Amino acid sequence: MIVKRTSPFDGVEREMDLPITAEQYDAYAFGNIAIQNAFPQLNADQREFIMTGITPEQWAETFPDEDE
Repeated sequence: MIVKRTSPFDGVEREMDLPITAEQYDAYAFGNIAIQNAFPQLNADQREFIMTGITPEQWAETFPDEDE
């Protein structure tokens, strides 16, 4: 399923093709279910994109590892 979100970092709308169903999305969006329970098959980066619109690349750029 293609999910579109607008990043709060730059205001750009992006999309991500995620292995989720419309039923799962509706349960999360309109229900009272934690995102990790609604989408157990997604990784943390994919769930972050659904919640905030922030891509893994934007996250890494904005919050670099302290070792770098």
